[in-house]
Amino acid sequence: MNQREKEEYLRDYSILKAQGKPFFPYAVAKDGAMAVVVMAIIITMSLVLGAELGSKANPTTTTYVPRPEWYFFFLFEVLRVVKPPSLVGLATIGVPTLCMVLLFLLPFYDRSPERRPERRPIATITGIAVIAAMAFLTYSGAAAGPPTTIETATPAAVKSAGSASLTEYEAGKKVVAQSGCLACHKIGENGNAGPGPDLTHIAARLPRQGIARTLVNPTAPMPSFKNLPPKKFTAIVNFLAQLK
Repeated sequence: MNQREKEEYLRDYSILKAQGKPFFPYAVAKDGAMAVVVMAIIITMSLVLGAELGSKANPTTTTYVPRPEWYFFFLFEVLRVVKPPSLVGLATIGVPTLCMVLLFLLPFYDRSPERRPERRPIATITGIAVIAAMAFLTYSGAAAGPPTTIETATPAAVKSAGSASLTEYEAGKKVVAQSGCLACHKIGENGNAGPGPDLTHIAARLPRQGIARTLVNPTAPMPSFKNLPPKKFTAIVNFLAQLK
């Protein structure tokens, strides 16, 4: 912006400012009226539709699948994508904080006085990119499956063994994920690295019989799986016996 354009802008701004209305009470009254309308809509919807709070929390259940509120689905999806524990802090704190800082600094690196979006490419592109990214991550997080799943590639040996072996493998993977094994063990990029050993290649260290004996008589603090239904116990053993 050259000096002439700046003077024209300041002159037009002073004329429009003189023709305008003061913030109080005009803008305050409009904002207050809109706030009342929004509150009335929310109260009406809560009375007519009700608020579904779900069943009473049961701390002893192992089948409950926690899900965040819809406005945290984007962060939930980021955590699903960023699996290494060393990067969790960066995903949950670093990236949102950096985006917030860039948003606060927007008036300093985009100082254009223009109001039309096509004449403010930096602000326009930034806004569209942020909205699109959050919308995509929110949709992905809402459509994502439960966190009690193991996302890992199926071994080539299992694929080549036929559909029966593949079905057996998938059934065992589901039981392992739902049995709480990932709380103490790691399988690929899934689960926690401790206090139990990494199970990514457990079949290369233990034979099938050894895996079954460990599940029945484990080392503390691992619980015993001897009371698990035989079908589920067999599924766990079959799955772990194929992790080589």
